[in-house]
Amino acid sequence: MANRITILAALILLLLGTNLLTGATYTSLRKSARPYSKHTAHAHTTSAHSRSSRRRARQYNPWHITSYGDPAAEDNPTGEDPAVRAAAVAALGRWNGAVVVADPNNGRILSVVNQKLATEGAFTPCSTFKPIAALAALKEGLITEDTTMRSEPRLRAYGRNFNLTQALAHSSNIYFYKVGQMLGFDRLTEYAHLFGLGEKAAADIPGESAGHFPEAPPKEGGVGMLAYDGLSFDVTPLQMTALVSAIANGGTLYELQYPRTHEELAQFQPKVRRQLDALGPYFPQVRDGMAASVLYGTGRFAYDPQVDIFGKTGTCSENGARLGWFVSYSYSGPQNPKYAMVVLLRGGRNMYGPHAAEIAGKVYHDLAIRDEGRKAIQNLPALTVIGMPSH
Repeated sequence: MANRITILAALILLLLGTNLLTGATYTSLRKSARPYSKHTAHAHTTSAHSRSSRRRARQYNPWHITSYGDPAAEDNPTGEDPAVRAAAVAALGRWNGAVVVADPNNGRILSVVNQKLATEGAFTPCSTFKPIAALAALKEGLITEDTTMRSEPRLRAYGRNFNLTQALAHSSNIYFYKVGQMLGFDRLTEYAHLFGLGEKAAADIPGESAGHFPEAPPKEGGVGMLAYDGLSFDVTPLQMTALVSAIANGGTLYELQYPRTHEELAQFQPKVRRQLDALGPYFPQVRDGMAASVLYGTGRFAYDPQVDIFGKTGTCSENGARLGWFVSYSYSGPQNPKYAMVVLLRGGRNMYGPHAAEIAGKVYHDLAIRDEGRKAIQNLPALTVIGMPSH
């Protein structure tokens, strides 16, 4: 009997020890797996494991540019349209980026938020170059708007084959990779230069960058990747504003001008850099794709039922930062372009083309409200002042 009691007691102690050990191990694992946050920072201050985890996280973070800041802090808004600037500043908020708004009918810059980034910086255009590749291929007779190509797996939910409109709407890389290969580097370069890439977009902005267009296709991906991602060349938001203005107005590439005084504004005269009349028949086909981008594609966050918006998103990475582009324009009526706008975001993982489209949509919305208010005031009947009787 005594032996049985001894054996039973040993078993009980063994089981208790195992449970205690198991509980301690589970607790320590759960604590080590707890995510680092401001609520647990104090508890983890002396933990060597936590410190090494944070060091590894910093080491493997591919983004070295902050997504936040005060983009308008160093701007000089003299001469700008105050309502346009207010809308752009409010929409951009604290995001690290730039907004350029211009009149596509004459090349006048209405506002530039984050003037240093917009004028002095040059960046990979990402997928915003696709409309130029499309225009070049249409003009050269290599494709029509009905030409279809197989879509990439990531886009198969929208269909296995895309025509030009769908390829622009969903930003198909495979479609434009093939377009670039069909065009070849020399022809693609010719059309890029027609739209002012590689040269300054304005003549009166000190420090403006001319960007860079390469003399040969990139070794990685060749001309196909150049066509769909803009790899190996750089553009400024000003250049993209002039480019999208030419698409909006039907083929007039204006030199952008930035009048800063009442005298400069009073003497303002449009300056035409070149006429792209040969591309006239093909602009509507590219516009269809840019409209589709906003209606149901990658630019759909810009959609506003009160505004006709045409745009193209772009997302890629460069020098430790993600870039998010949205190049666009709006109509105030049939065949009457109202604003040309480019939004560029630069920073971490939350900087991408659809986010830039969302910011542009907010600006267009605010400007539409402003313009409707102006129309309402102009349409008010004249008031008659009735004299008050004297006493």
